[in-house]
Amino acid sequence: MSSRPVVTRFAPSPTGFLHIGGARTALFNWLFARHHGGKFLLRIEDTDKARSTGEAIDAILDGMRWLGLDWDGHEYYQSQFWARHADIAHRMLESGAAYRCYMTPEELTGQREAAQRERRPFRIDSPWRDIAEEQAGKPFVIRIKAPREGETVIDDRVQGRVTVQNAEIDDFILLRSDGSPTYMLAVVVDDHDMGVTHVIRGDDHLNNAFRQLAIIRAMGWPEPVYAHVPLIHGPDGAKLSKRHGALGVDSYRDELGLLPEAVGNYLLRLGWGHGDDEIISREQAVQWFDLDHVGKSPSRFDFKKLENLNGHYIREADDGRLADLVATRLGLTDDQKPLLVEAMPELKPRANTLVQLADGAVFLFTTRPLDVDEGAASLLTTDSRALLAAAHGKLATLAEWDAASLEAAVREVAEAGGVKLGKLAQPLRAALTGRTTSPGIFDVLALLGREESLARIADQMEPNE
Repeated sequence: MSSRPVVTRFAPSPTGFLHIGGARTALFNWLFARHHGGKFLLRIEDTDKARSTGEAIDAILDGMRWLGLDWDGHEYYQSQFWARHADIAHRMLESGAAYRCYMTPEELTGQREAAQRERRPFRIDSPWRDIAEEQAGKPFVIRIKAPREGETVIDDRVQGRVTVQNAEIDDFILLRSDGSPTYMLAVVVDDHDMGVTHVIRGDDHLNNAFRQLAIIRAMGWPEPVYAHVPLIHGPDGAKLSKRHGALGVDSYRDELGLLPEAVGNYLLRLGWGHGDDEIISREQAVQWFDLDHVGKSPSRFDFKKLENLNGHYIREADDGRLADLVATRLGLTDDQKPLLVEAMPELKPRANTLVQLADGAVFLFTTRPLDVDEGAASLLTTDSRALLAAAHGKLATLAEWDAASLEAAVREVAEAGGVKLGKLAQPLRAALTGRTTSPGIFDVLALLGREESLARIADQMEPNE
């Protein structure tokens, strides 16, 4: 552990929405900082102006807030620091750690083709590496003078000790010919200036770390602690793609109907564990999180497991909060929300997502006559309609419209008709909800109330023309 106060960062590129892998990276950085009482910073790496969009930036910030990942201070934008990046490149040039390279595109192509013919890795071999004199009027890039002898070692907190021969690190570009910094330079300068102590990111950046260390060491800056986390794979072991569930965080919220605490809990367990614990609160996560228990192997995304976990959180959630979320999905008015709150204890045990929860609540707010689906319509036979008429007559006489009175009345009608309760409950459900599944039939009657219940039953007592 570094003796410096812990500072982590999440640095997404705003060329798309906050995807699920990025969300996990943000979560791990946030938890590590909070666990150590440090700072968690957010930096938008918007140097690719052609692909960066305001919409994507807004989606990233919105997704972070939805997941409860608050950052310290304001968000930073990498493009604001271009002058600083260029200054560092020129300082490296002056110290001899970098050089002006005047190689033409044709020369670079020739070297690349030669490497292909000889079946060897392509490494830039610039004739300008050891020439200090300037070529007036000629375009140039600034390249790092990477070490060619020895090796670079990283003691990665997740991957362990990783070694690369310095001969494999090429003289990569720091500053382009138009004066703009490359990603490799900008990241290092920003991390240094922001005081980042721990770089926690996907292991697809591990090779970048060796290049970035070359800049850090050339500048004599403190080296961060690296922790490269394995990527998330699909259930089939292939790299996670949209068909596996690699959607934007907003899709998990809006389209799939998941709760942020469920998504956060699931992402936490994708690659990190605390014994056999599966249900982990955010408070527990902050208390327990460390890098020692991040696994070295890729995690497999299991949407069914995520959905089931979400079902747990739905059942634990406040009824009023769920009612607000469902009301938005159904376009309900404030006057309709109290009924939804009342129904939640019966609705939420049957739902794993807000989509299912909203679908299960539709019957409460459907106007007559109901659209009866095919399965429900098959239950409305001549015999069952006769039972409905008997039930209607009995229910209409009830002095009290409560669950106990309703159950007693329906059971009495079933017994009088010589049928089991289910033979009456199923057509009643079809008449009251238009479906074959719903909360318990007595709860449905109680929630709909006397007037609406009797009217819906009456609508189905005779065959529709």
